[in-house]
Amino acid sequence: MAFFHNAVADEFESVNQLILSSLKSDVGLVENIGGYIVDSGGKRLRPVLVLLSALANGYNCGRDHIKVAAIIEFIHTATLLHDDVVDVSALRRGRETANEIWGNAPSVLVGDFLYSRAFQMLVEICDMSIMSVFADATNVISEGEVQQMANAGNADISEEVYFQVIYRKTAKLFEAAAQSGAILADKAQAAMADYGRHLGMAFQIVDDVLDYQGDVESIGKNIGDDLAEGKMTLPLIFARDKVAADQRALICSAVENKTAQDFHAILEAVQSCGGIAYSLERAQLEADLAKQALQDLPDSQFKSVMSELANFSVARSI
Repeated sequence: MAFFHNAVADEFESVNQLILSSLKSDVGLVENIGGYIVDSGGKRLRPVLVLLSALANGYNCGRDHIKVAAIIEFIHTATLLHDDVVDVSALRRGRETANEIWGNAPSVLVGDFLYSRAFQMLVEICDMSIMSVFADATNVISEGEVQQMANAGNADISEEVYFQVIYRKTAKLFEAAAQSGAILADKAQAAMADYGRHLGMAFQIVDDVLDYQGDVESIGKNIGDDLAEGKMTLPLIFARDKVAADQRALICSAVENKTAQDFHAILEAVQSCGGIAYSLERAQLEADLAKQALQDLPDSQFKSVMSELANFSVARSI
C-alpha cells in the first residue's frame, strides 16, 4: 500500500468492501464490467482524499465518510468508462480497457449504472450540501469531457483553454472529494476545496508530462496516446510557441491529423525547448498552492499525509 493508503488503512479497507458490495446487480454484465474496472489497480486517490479531509478536520461522527469515499470512486470509474470509449483507448492502468473487451455500448451503459448507483448512495446520506457538490461536479466534468472532445485536432489551443479543460475534467472531482470530507466535519470547506483543486491540477499536468517521458508500465497506457488523439497538452503547447517554424509545423500537423507517427521527433522538440521542465514547474506551483491551503488546519498525521501527497503529485514524474 502507498503511504496515503496506510494513513487511513482501516477506513480504506471499509471503502473497498462497500464498493464491492454496492456493485451487486441482477445483470451479470454490470457486475463483470464494473468489477473489472474497479479492480484494475488504480490509486483510488479521490476516495482517500475524502477520508483524509474528513479526518484532518476532526470528523468522528459515524461512517458517512466511508460512503462518500465509495460514491466518489463510482463517479470517477463511470467517467473512466465513458472516457475510454470517447478516446477509443485500448489500455487503462496497464490492462485492456472495458470497451476493448466488451465493446462500446456495454461500457457506456455500465458507466451510467455506476453514476446512478452513486446518486442512490448519496440519497442515503441525505446531506444536501454534499449532494450539491457532487451534482455540480458531475455537470462540470461532463462539460470538460465535451470540451476536450471538441478541442481534439485543434493545434491552436491556448494555455488558458488547457487549464480550463483539466480543471473541469480532472481537478473538479479532486476538489469535490476534499470539500465533501470537510462538509462532513463541518470545517474548512473553502480551504479543502482549494487543496483538492490545486492537487488535481498538479496531478493532471504531470499525467500529461508522463505521456512524453513515461512508459507503459508506469503510466498504464501507450506513450504518445495524447498526440495520437489530437490533444494539445501543456508540454506541446509550450513547444508549439517556442520551437522553430519547421518543428511547429510538424507539431500542428500531428495534432490536426491525430497521428503519433512523428512522435520521437516531436518528443525531441518538446524536450529541447524546455516544454517538460516548464510543465513540471507549473505542476510544482499547483502543488505548492495545495500545501498552502492546509496551513490553517491543526497539525495531525492526516494533515502531514495531505502535504506529502502534494509533493508526490509532482515527484512521481522523476
